[in-house]
Amino acid sequence: MILLVGLLLFWTGCRPVEPTKRAPKSRPTELPDLLPGDWPVFRGDEKASGVTSGTLPAKLRLHWTFVAKGGAIDGGGFEATAVIADGTVFAGCTDGNLYAVDLKSGEEKWRYPTEVGFLAPPAVRDGAVFVGDIDGRFYCLDARTGKPRWHFDTDGEIDSAANFHGDRVLFGSQDSKLYCLKRQGGTRVWMYESGDQIRCSPTVVGDRTFVAGCDEQLHIIDLITGQPAGDVPLGSPTGNTPAVRGELLVVGTEGRVLFGIDWTKAEEVWQYKPEKRSAPFRSSAAVGPKTVYVGSRDKCLHAVDLASGEPRWTFTARGNVDSSPVLVGDRVFVGSTDGRLYAVDAASGEMVWQFELGGSLLASPAVAGGRLVIGSDDGNLYCFGE
Repeated sequence: MILLVGLLLFWTGCRPVEPTKRAPKSRPTELPDLLPGDWPVFRGDEKASGVTSGTLPAKLRLHWTFVAKGGAIDGGGFEATAVIADGTVFAGCTDGNLYAVDLKSGEEKWRYPTEVGFLAPPAVRDGAVFVGDIDGRFYCLDARTGKPRWHFDTDGEIDSAANFHGDRVLFGSQDSKLYCLKRQGGTRVWMYESGDQIRCSPTVVGDRTFVAGCDEQLHIIDLITGQPAGDVPLGSPTGNTPAVRGELLVVGTEGRVLFGIDWTKAEEVWQYKPEKRSAPFRSSAAVGPKTVYVGSRDKCLHAVDLASGEPRWTFTARGNVDSSPVLVGDRVFVGSTDGRLYAVDAASGEMVWQFELGGSLLASPAVAGGRLVIGSDDGNLYCFGE
């Protein structure tokens, strides 16, 4: 009977079913298809920390450049962050294609074409790739072949990356809803409706997920039931993905404020607003053991104290820093709309390396296997290593 229902949902476009009042408790599972240090989700891990356990060489060189092939939309770019799993780079492009590229060689393994393209980062788990497109369709594809397994339709553009909890996959949509689906088959477990668009990616900690939305609220949601478990006012909209370390959650807003929030109490702990030429935060934060790193449209990468929100240093780029930084050991890597990829000393804020790529960098770095991958809006995907 379960198989029959799953097949029916597939052929009817996975129409949503009514959410259950109480779903069985799901638990995280081991991931045999992932390698240690992989970057399988937008910010590296389920807590969206933006921190990698892997390493990068002291001196980086460009290994390969993959150029978008074009498709339904000519002149597309890589505006969504890539992910890396099992030696493969997965990246969505606004040319209409989702690409799978070999991490070592830069050769295309497969591509999945659509009519609209992708702004959402993909996510990988248990041999499957999960990603939403600009038209509001959420796909599950086989990671090795690119063949579709199922899809689920929403009523709004999807630029929210997926995240996982046990046997479930979570993602937001600009139709103002957070969806929780079964990874196998794509049937809906529950749906949470916020007051406005959800453009950030859901962050997962234990049995809680966190969503910051255009309704000016941080939503705390019970992962088992899909019911609200608290909220914190942010004062302005945001599309940023909340980053968590311990009991502290960090998120920035269009209102030019970076918040530190105790998510266990749903209480604000601190605010950071740059004193000079402050601008919206469209970069999601990286949270190290003691320091938060976040970009801003004031053309700066900011470092603030994790516990207090007090400023530590500011690095100035030549363009807006909408790219979300990644902490790799003692360096922070981030892109800028000036077309440059920067490496900055995490302790001092001094630039230690830069590389001019050309196109605007809206996507964020992904780091795995001793390589760093980042895409540009002119349709190039770059890989750096030793």
